[in-house]
Amino acid sequence: MEYRTATALAAALRAKEVSSAELTEAAIAAIEAGDGVLNAVVVRDFDRARAAATAADAALAKGEVAGRPLLGLPVTVKESFNVAGLPTTWGLPGKQHIPVAQDAVAVARLKAAGAVLLGKTNVSYLLADWQAYNEPYGTSKNPWSADHTPGGSSGGSAAALAAGYVALELGSDLAGSLRVPAHFCGVYAHKPSSDIIPGRGQTPPGIPVLSLAARMDLAVSGPMARSAEDLMLGLDVLAGPDDHEGTAWQLALPPPRHRALKDYRVFVVDQHPLTPTDAAVRGPLNDLAGRLEAAGCRVGRDSAALPDLGLVGSTYLRLLMAFIGGTMPQSDYDSAVIRAGAVPEAAADLRSIVEHGLVMSHRGWMQTDFLRTGLAHQWRRFFRDWDVLLCPVMPTPALAHDHGPMAGRMVQVDGRPVPYGQLPLWSSIATLTGQPATAFPVAIAANGLPVGMQAVGPFLEDRTTIMFAQLVAEAFGGFVPPPRV
Repeated sequence: MEYRTATALAAALRAKEVSSAELTEAAIAAIEAGDGVLNAVVVRDFDRARAAATAADAALAKGEVAGRPLLGLPVTVKESFNVAGLPTTWGLPGKQHIPVAQDAVAVARLKAAGAVLLGKTNVSYLLADWQAYNEPYGTSKNPWSADHTPGGSSGGSAAALAAGYVALELGSDLAGSLRVPAHFCGVYAHKPSSDIIPGRGQTPPGIPVLSLAARMDLAVSGPMARSAEDLMLGLDVLAGPDDHEGTAWQLALPPPRHRALKDYRVFVVDQHPLTPTDAAVRGPLNDLAGRLEAAGCRVGRDSAALPDLGLVGSTYLRLLMAFIGGTMPQSDYDSAVIRAGAVPEAAADLRSIVEHGLVMSHRGWMQTDFLRTGLAHQWRRFFRDWDVLLCPVMPTPALAHDHGPMAGRMVQVDGRPVPYGQLPLWSSIATLTGQPATAFPVAIAANGLPVGMQAVGPFLEDRTTIMFAQLVAEAFGGFVPPPRV
């Protein structure tokens, strides 16, 4: 049952075709057998998982399943989410012994839905890379190729899914951290519309968790899985107001715009104005576009309503760097001020945008935020004519491990070196204005690595992008297990 979907496993549990104890023991055995190579599940909680599975089986036997759609299902969650009794380090050394007394809201919702938590999966150092390695836990590897990263920062999450350890995972996304690992490992992920899934409890080690955490600009939490149907299941469990906000408002996401693939209006973008994209990614995208058109979809590539993707990318980088600059140590910030002073204010290249963004004033942030508001309005206009925007997640398939200084890293795109810092530009299309984006697998590249795409949709229409990914899988195929080593 290792590659059955969460939805299918939940149904099998209810039908008593399998017990939670059996699924839990099978998952533990798979982790113990395979994770010596992959290093995906880096914090293990097997004793409590076994006890939770026993309790779930008792509840299933009594028919106590109402409101618990995940009852008995083994899951893992990203290491950065607080789980009472387990360490939260964010990949920082020396933080393993800081006590964690309370579950993150998203973790509590998984448990309330009946999920059996096996442990936590590996992340990037400070969640700030598209690779998953750090001093406390080491390097995670891609189930498709141990020479390649599973992505980051939710890299261990995607690896655990692709390896068949679990069917449902919880990750987060600021610069593609849900979608990049899904693309690299051939699985599914959903970056939800901003603020519909509470982020409280995904907190750096030692930082107080307030009753209502301040919303972190650009960042979201979301589900990962091996099917779009399971993303919908995860969204239903996780989404909704936090704490006392629930006394004032409830979330009611609209249904998908369409339930037949042929009814979708799909706008395709295969080139980004600020970064090149490899043929190994553009080829599968254009092939999918052709198949969608043959299936009856309206497929387009030109629209006067499309926002300037160059402006989207540069605005995103400014706000991302402002966030990083506002949280970096004082000594690092002082160095950033010196570097920015050596760069002309009017410089518009990406490196200059990064340097000035790190030390942006509040006035500068507000002016940049005004740009974001204008772009959000343009997206609303665009999505009157189109249901989803289909585009890459990253310029290339999975990257080979590279633990050198990030500022000096280069990525080969069609044989040419491209600065590592350009990698989040495709993901920024959805992130800047808080729109939903569903990442899903579409092909296997010539080098044997999976290739995924993302469907970006209108704000709060999360079910539309997830349904589109599900219909694509039904028509053309979805997740494919990696080859056995």
